[in-house]
Amino acid sequence: MHLAGIDWAVMAGYGLVALAVGLYFVKRAGQGVDEFFLSGRKLPWWLLGTSMVATTFSTDTPNLVTDIVRTGGVSGNWIWWAYLITGMCTVFFYAKLWRRSGALTDMGFYELRYSGRPAAFLRGFRSIYLGVFFNVMIMATVTMAAIKISGVLLGVDKYTTVVVCATVTAIYSASSGLWGVVVTDLLLFVIAMIGSVAAAIFALQQPAVGGLSGLISNPALAGKLNFLPDFTDWHTLLPVFIVPIAVQWWSTWYPGAEPGGGGYVAQRMLAARNEKESMFSTLWFNIAHYALRPWPWILVALCSLLVYPTLDSIQAAFPNLDPSIIGHDLAYPAMLVFLPHGLLGLAIASLAAAYMSTISTHLNWGSSYIVDDFYRRFISRDASDRHYVLVARISTVLLIVIASVVSLWLENALQAFRILLQIGAGTGLIFLFRWFWWRINAWAEIAAMIISFLVAIYFEFFHGTLGFTEIHPSMRLLIGVGITTLGWITVMLLTRPASQETLQSFYDKIHPLGPGWKKVVDTSGVVESGETLTASFLGWFLGIATVYSALFGTGFFLYGKTLLGVICTLVFAVSTWFLLKLLPGLGFTSDEKNADVNQSG
Repeated sequence: MHLAGIDWAVMAGYGLVALAVGLYFVKRAGQGVDEFFLSGRKLPWWLLGTSMVATTFSTDTPNLVTDIVRTGGVSGNWIWWAYLITGMCTVFFYAKLWRRSGALTDMGFYELRYSGRPAAFLRGFRSIYLGVFFNVMIMATVTMAAIKISGVLLGVDKYTTVVVCATVTAIYSASSGLWGVVVTDLLLFVIAMIGSVAAAIFALQQPAVGGLSGLISNPALAGKLNFLPDFTDWHTLLPVFIVPIAVQWWSTWYPGAEPGGGGYVAQRMLAARNEKESMFSTLWFNIAHYALRPWPWILVALCSLLVYPTLDSIQAAFPNLDPSIIGHDLAYPAMLVFLPHGLLGLAIASLAAAYMSTISTHLNWGSSYIVDDFYRRFISRDASDRHYVLVARISTVLLIVIASVVSLWLENALQAFRILLQIGAGTGLIFLFRWFWWRINAWAEIAAMIISFLVAIYFEFFHGTLGFTEIHPSMRLLIGVGITTLGWITVMLLTRPASQETLQSFYDKIHPLGPGWKKVVDTSGVVESGETLTASFLGWFLGIATVYSALFGTGFFLYGKTLLGVICTLVFAVSTWFLLKLLPGLGFTSDEKNADVNQSG
């Protein structure tokens, strides 16, 4: 694809602004690990929430949605739409608890909640397991998408793409810490949204599409437009809708949609100024992630089915592309070639922005695990803050190098998504219950982590080679959830809980709701904050109703189904009104309490 001077100017302008923001925070990020990883716990909710949205808006995200729509229709998006249930659960049950913990990372939670060597082992091992292994897989997926996009739009080979992307992002991330990440994310999110909307507008203008009305009425898309799968087709209904809604959202660990919160979502909650802003940040994140962003990607994906109906048509349009990277997810960058000059540069800059926002967050988050939960905890406990910041910057570079190598092995975004889902299958209930039930212990988490990993490795690499019949990914997920859940429950019942001292200390610090602690701890010293489980459950329900009604209402209006769009709009308005009325009474501890937590954490 030939880029004009204006395209290069737009891309260069974006790069200079992003670099300037990153360099502005170099000195501040170097003051200590609390500044480098949590921005001194001084960030407002709207900036934190937008940063979460920008992080989940990566170069592979529109590619993944395009892959899903092209192969399974719009209803196929339930495999990630279902995670709204997880996200709203985090908003109304866990955001306050994370902020109360005062930990530097969510791995620090383990030695607050559990005791002895099992807790220390879990913190150290899981910091490497998630901070390196899981983190590398996510970054490799994002880099794989960058490879495909640069191949289509710039004609650059995958090795050049990897070297350039890794070098630029490593320099930026290692210098500015979380301050630079979240502030730049605000800029990146705006640019990325403009780019995706522009891509949708010009995709609809293609002759093969014929505008929005031509797209919706085209017989080639029959069955692809439905929001819900065919309920008479059990083979589609089970994996696309029933498993995600009934099982996947609570049972699997996936970065950005962890049951109970975790990873970079927990990092943002821990960086908030207080409990209220911690909750508001995750609420804004879920609204923007599920209601605001999906439709431009979906429209481009649907248009691509008319412009590039087969993989052969994509290969024919881009004959110089490496055949190994040709897949349905490549259709998204292939649609960007129709943008006029100037907007094409902006679209490429938006994808670069999406790449940088995601990778920079994952590098900072993964580095926080390596430094605080492994290096400082087990190797060098009493070094200076300057020393730990140096280690953070070195680990940042090492993480991007490993991820770049792995990216050359992956084939498509959906493949990586399914691998990660399977690895986390069955662990979710622990992350939900460990805050509210004293009996969950470190051994249960260790067992769940090991069992789910072994089950995933078996299905991915050994099941087929042993000659067994191939199992659908959704059935693999159900089997993995069943085996892992049974395994960790058995281990939990056969091992001792955390010490009484640890349980009491955790309860006094977090004071979780519900009856799950009252039999084993003294609850008399906890001051009532006015929060109730009833209010949390109501907020959870209203949040889900608000976002789904906005998502589907927008879709109905785009489809020309005005009556259904109006009904969804009314549901959105009513649920939003009740939600706003509910928020002030959810029971937050005082700002003074949060200040004490900052010091103790």
